[in-house]
Amino acid sequence: MELFLQRLVDGLSEGSVYALIALGLVIIYRGTGHLNFAQGEMALFSTYVVYQFGEWGIPIGIAVVLGMAVGFTLGAATEVAIVRPISKKSPFAVFIVTIGLFQLLNWFDGAIWGGQQLPNSGVGSKQVRFPSLFPNAPTDFVTIFGANIKVQSLGVIGLVAVLTVALFAIFNHTRLGLAMRAVAANGDSANLVGIRTGRVLMASWGLAAAIGALGGVVFAGINTNVNLGLMFTVFIYASAAATLGGFDSPGGAVIGGFSIGIIQNMAAGYAPKWIGQEMKVGVAFLVMLGVLLVRPSGLFGTSRVERV
Repeated sequence: MELFLQRLVDGLSEGSVYALIALGLVIIYRGTGHLNFAQGEMALFSTYVVYQFGEWGIPIGIAVVLGMAVGFTLGAATEVAIVRPISKKSPFAVFIVTIGLFQLLNWFDGAIWGGQQLPNSGVGSKQVRFPSLFPNAPTDFVTIFGANIKVQSLGVIGLVAVLTVALFAIFNHTRLGLAMRAVAANGDSANLVGIRTGRVLMASWGLAAAIGALGGVVFAGINTNVNLGLMFTVFIYASAAATLGGFDSPGGAVIGGFSIGIIQNMAAGYAPKWIGQEMKVGVAFLVMLGVLLVRPSGLFGTSRVERV
């Protein structure tokens, strides 16, 4: 029972990171119909920025807020300067461009901060490890039904729960949320009734990048370092989470993230030894394949119905 509970919480903690990146994917897809392949690398850039703020002695709380602001600016600028002009000419080209942006951001991170993991005393890092938003010392745990649960894991799960509630309130009870829903439903009609679709799309990309930045910082805190490959696998799992929950359902993205994290940890813990730990990686792809075959729109997504 203790081991099961520990793996369950670990799965929810890992799934929280997937959920944060998946939320960014869903927000952009709902508003524009595009899949941002660079979502993970945008998050990575902001995570490096937070590391740099830490090197300058800025407290982690303030550094995270500033890092999310940098992420918002990066996302908004990407929509205005790159995505918007290209989408008018060829919507499919946006997907190709985000792949190029993925490569560009990864190269840019390496050019500024190098290819090694940080913090690193060999390059003069002042920090011993990447700062965590929550206590993560070996003694920072609580005992629940005999299982030692990390305070950091509980904090990450709680953070995602609060953020999900906040996003639900924004989407359903604010002018920005209503505008985003209107643009997602029909951009041309929204424009005709006075909604500034350009600003809404810019805000969507900015919000998605800011949430992704938070996900990157949380994962780096769990991982205790940041490196160039930090977010690539996370992006794959987040894509699986969004596919499972539905690309137009923020709540589905969160549930999908939690589900992927739990399934991975349970599979890694209870699968026969001859299968190996690699099954943890394959689970995400199996889930994506299964959902796409049975329900292409996702468990909580909506299927488009066109009049003939």
